[in-house]
Amino acid sequence: MLQQMRASAKYIWIIIVVLFVGGFLLAQTSGLLGRAPVTNTTAVATVNREDILASTWYQATQNLEQDETQRSTQPISLDQRQRLMDQAFDQLVSDALLRQEYSRRGITVSDDEILQAARYSPPPQLMQAPDLQTDGQFDPAKYQRFLASPLAKQNGLLVQLEQYYRAEIPKEKLFDQVATDVYVSSEQLWRRFQDTHDTAQVSFVAFEPERIPDSAVRVSDDEVRAYYDTHKKMFDRPGTAKVSVIIVPRAVSAADSAAVRAHALALRARILGGEKFADVARAESADSASAANGGSLGKGAKGRFVAPFETAAYALKPGEISQPVLTQFGYHLIKVDARKGDTLTVSHILLHIEQSDSAASKTDRRADSLARIAASTDQPAKFDEAARALQIPVIRSTVVEGNTMTVNGQYIPSVGPWAFQGAKPGETSELFDAENGYYLARLDSLTPGGALSLDQAKQDIRNYLLRQKKIDALVPQAMNYARVAAASSMEQAAKLMNLQVVSTKPFTRVTGVPELAQAPEAVGAAFTLPLHTVSEPIRSIGEVVVERVDNRIPSSRAAFEAQKESLRAQTLQQLRQQRVREFLTNLRAVAKVDDKRKQVEASSRRTTQ
Repeated sequence: MLQQMRASAKYIWIIIVVLFVGGFLLAQTSGLLGRAPVTNTTAVATVNREDILASTWYQATQNLEQDETQRSTQPISLDQRQRLMDQAFDQLVSDALLRQEYSRRGITVSDDEILQAARYSPPPQLMQAPDLQTDGQFDPAKYQRFLASPLAKQNGLLVQLEQYYRAEIPKEKLFDQVATDVYVSSEQLWRRFQDTHDTAQVSFVAFEPERIPDSAVRVSDDEVRAYYDTHKKMFDRPGTAKVSVIIVPRAVSAADSAAVRAHALALRARILGGEKFADVARAESADSASAANGGSLGKGAKGRFVAPFETAAYALKPGEISQPVLTQFGYHLIKVDARKGDTLTVSHILLHIEQSDSAASKTDRRADSLARIAASTDQPAKFDEAARALQIPVIRSTVVEGNTMTVNGQYIPSVGPWAFQGAKPGETSELFDAENGYYLARLDSLTPGGALSLDQAKQDIRNYLLRQKKIDALVPQAMNYARVAAASSMEQAAKLMNLQVVSTKPFTRVTGVPELAQAPEAVGAAFTLPLHTVSEPIRSIGEVVVERVDNRIPSSRAAFEAQKESLRAQTLQQLRQQRVREFLTNLRAVAKVDDKRKQVEASSRRTTQ
C-alpha cells in the first residue's frame, strides 16, 4: 500500500486540503524569477540556523490564496494577501521549529505507523466527506472500500495520506511527550468548580482618581525617565500613513435586486419541474464551498445562520424548497434535507445581488477614466485632477500598519497594505478592484513604526503615573470612610460623606461584574471577606474600593461529585491543550528567528519598478 502511495505522487489530493500547484505566478510578480536579486535560493528567514526560502514562502502563500479564492470566488485584496502571507510565514516557522524538536528528541515515524494510521485513523476532512457517511455518521466500511479502490490512487489520495501522516504522527508523539504528565487532583477540580459556581453579591463605594485634582499631584521628570527606561518595550508603535481615497462604488438598484429575485424564482421553478437541487446548486450558486457539495450546508442546531435564513429554514418541511429569502449575502433558495428536533440538514443556492450589465459597464467606464488620469503616478496633483474631473469626493484618513482601513465604518480594501509596501509620499496606487467598488489611493505622508522616543512618550507616561499617584492619595480617604462605615453602616457613612453605594448582581470569580471592572482585586476579595462586614480599602490599578459582602452562595459539593468524572476528562483535555500551546509559545520565544521579509519584499519591489 505504501508503494501505491509513492507511485501516485504526481497526482493531486483534491479531497483533503489545499491544491499544491507551484507559486510561479506570485513568484513572477514578486521578482523571484529572472534577473531579480531575490532568487529561489534567497532566505526569507533563518530559524535557529535553518533557512526558510523565499520561494517556499511565496508558494505556501499561493496555496493559501488558491484555497481562499475557491471559497469566496472574489478577488483577493491586499489586506487578505498580507494576512495569508503572515499565516504562511508563521506556519513555516512553526514547522521548522517542530522538525528541529523532533530531531532533538529522536522522534521518527515508520512506514508501518503510516499504514496503520491511514487504515484506521482517517483525517477529519475525510471523516466529514458526505460520500463516506451513512445516516449522517462516518462509515468505516465505506472508507476501507474507498481506500482500496483505484479511484483513491488515481486522485492522489494515497500519496497525500502519506504526506499527511508523516507530518501529523511526529507531532502527535511530541505533544504526547509534552502533555503526558498533566494531572488534575479531585481538590483541584473542586476549586475550578468553585470558581465557576460560587456566587457573591456586594455593595461597595469606589474612590476614583478624578476625585483628586491634577494640581495636587506631582510627577517629576526623573520618574518619567525611570518608567520609560524600565518599560521600553511598551512603547513600540506601528507605522502610520495619511492617505486620500477616491471610491467608485458598485451601487445596486431596486431593479438589480428584483432581477436577481426573478432569477431565483426561475431556478426554483426548474427544481420543482424535476431538475435536481444539487445540480442547480453546482451550476448556479455563488457560495462556491457549498456548491461543490450540491449546496449542502451540513447538519447543525439553531444559531448557525443569520436570522432571515434561519427563520425560513425552520419553517420548511423536509424536501420543501423555500421562496427566495433575502439576507445581507443576497437571495437564497433553501432546502431542508432532514430534520430531527432542532437539528436541520440544510442545502441552499445563493445568488449575489449585483449590478445589471448596463450599470456595471457605466461603473467600469468611470473607473477606467479614473485610472487613466491618476493611477500609478508619482504626481500628486493628478489625483486631485481626477477627483475634480469625475466629481468624486476625496476621503482622507489615517491607517495604521498591519490594520485594515475603515472610514466611518466602511471597509476600504487594499489601501492599508499598499501604503506600507514601498509607496512614497505623493504616489498614487493602482486602481483596486473589489466586490463593492473601485478604489484609488494617494499616500500623503508616512511615519515609520518603531519605539517612541522619551519625548514622544513622556506625556502618556506622565498621565499614567499621575493617575497612579492619585489612586495612592485616595487610600487615606477610603480608610477614613471605612472607619466611619464600620461604626455605622456603609449607607449612612456614604450619605454623611456625599458618596454613592453601588450594589451588584450575583457574580462568580470567573464572570466578575461590570461595576468592578476597574477593581478585579475587589472581585476576588468578595469570596474571602466575612459576610456583612465593611472591608479595608482595596487598591486596584483603576480605583480604590471599600466593599461589603451582602450574600454568598457556595457551590454544591453533591452537584460537583455527580459531575466530577466528566469534569475531570474535560479539564484534562483543556490542560493538555494549554500545555501544548505553552510549549509551542515557549519554543518560538527561545528560538532565534531572523525575519528578513521586509528586506526581501523591498528588494522584489525595486526589481519590478
